[in-house]
Amino acid sequence: MPQQIIYKMGRDYATLSIAPGKKVYDERITRRGKDEYRIWDPTKSKLSAALHKGLRDPPLFRGMKLLYLGAANGTTPSHISDIIGKTGIMYAVEFSPRSMRDLISVSRSRKNIIPILADARMPDTYANQLEKVDLIYCDVAQPDQTEILIRNANIFLKKGAHIMIAIKARSINVVIPPKQIFAQERQKLIAGNFQISEELNLHPLEKDHAFFVAKAK
Repeated sequence: MPQQIIYKMGRDYATLSIAPGKKVYDERITRRGKDEYRIWDPTKSKLSAALHKGLRDPPLFRGMKLLYLGAANGTTPSHISDIIGKTGIMYAVEFSPRSMRDLISVSRSRKNIIPILADARMPDTYANQLEKVDLIYCDVAQPDQTEILIRNANIFLKKGAHIMIAIKARSINVVIPPKQIFAQERQKLIAGNFQISEELNLHPLEKDHAFFVAKAK
């Protein structure tokens, strides 16, 4: 990784908290001097699971702007919030009002998270709230999750910027074998003008999930 934004602590990964004293999901805390590090649980975050499965070069950096589709209760967004730092901005889209309440609570101590209650399938409805971003992260458990990502990327992603997507096979089809679904979604990304740099199967940390990193051509 080009800069120290994700910390290795034994077998664990951690992020340096920008909101010391504030837990998000009962994560473990390690302190070194005045700094507080949040241990990143790979069973509660697909990005952490990807790191444990060998993700080499997540396209994250301090001060970046990103769009997070499917921010849910804010578990993974809170760690990305630590990574991008106080100069970064995360536009966090979530459809569920219940999850949005939790996300808003997380954003009160993390001012770099901007919660947006919206349907990620309809990016035009929140286009006036965003700017072009350096990364789109997608964790939307829908049958058309890859199409949702591409639709948002066509509007918001900077040229040559990156995407990360967690593909949940069982949300797409419960009959087709997951490996076949992953191959199918891979082809969709390629057809959407993305160059895939990393592809990981998240088993056993996440059942029937694959994680892709790709760059817009």
